[in-house]
Amino acid sequence: MTKPSLAVWKFSSCDGCQLTLLDCEDELLDIAEAVDIAYFLEATRTTRPGPYDISLVEGSISTAHEVERIREIRRDSRILITIGACATAGGIQALRNTLNHDALRASVYPSPQFIDALETSTPIADHVEVDYELRGCPIDKHQLIEAITALTKGRKPSIPDYSQCAECKLAGTACVTVTKGIPCLGPVTQGGCGNLCPKIGRGCYGCFGPKEGANTAALAAELAKLGADRRTIRDLFGGFAAGAPAFASERRNHDG
Repeated sequence: MTKPSLAVWKFSSCDGCQLTLLDCEDELLDIAEAVDIAYFLEATRTTRPGPYDISLVEGSISTAHEVERIREIRRDSRILITIGACATAGGIQALRNTLNHDALRASVYPSPQFIDALETSTPIADHVEVDYELRGCPIDKHQLIEAITALTKGRKPSIPDYSQCAECKLAGTACVTVTKGIPCLGPVTQGGCGNLCPKIGRGCYGCFGPKEGANTAALAAELAKLGADRRTIRDLFGGFAAGAPAFASERRNHDG
């Protein structure tokens, strides 16, 4: 039986989501036996040309070259999955989307004329059709294993669509906002991280981006009632998923 071919691609990002695949340790051999790894420069120099059955894409689109490259990858991929906050929401680099690009570039680089970047950092879905999204910064390895396993067996991956608050309740974690007054994005953030921050007493930073139908205005109003000032609320929505439309819009409401 022919194994499905797997390709892993990197765009503007830190490589952390690709490393999550390598961090699968106990499961990695099973994954390697289930798929034919055709392109994964983080793991091997061996590359094979497409088409590919499954493509995992990390990173945001930040240059004109990347726009053309993701279109080629889409044409060569039967199933395309974006992995991580950069690929699904533009990443932390999307903070530049609301700033003057030329002024920002000149403030960072001594020779800005050599920096050939787009004015915005955008998610992969803004450029090509995406079949599935795995959120997070980095992604959760259990979601990654579920996605690969499901697709190799011909079924749809089971990916959480509930909020981080639901994940806290399922884990029996006390609400940090109610019990300690800590600002938290849990009510508007998609679950799936394994309840990482609230279970150690920190508020959710929104790494998994906004859940569908997120009421960010209502949460911002509640945070203000608890004493959070405009800058605190703005910075909460300006984290790892700053480029996601719901978070970007709420962040702009608290600028200045």
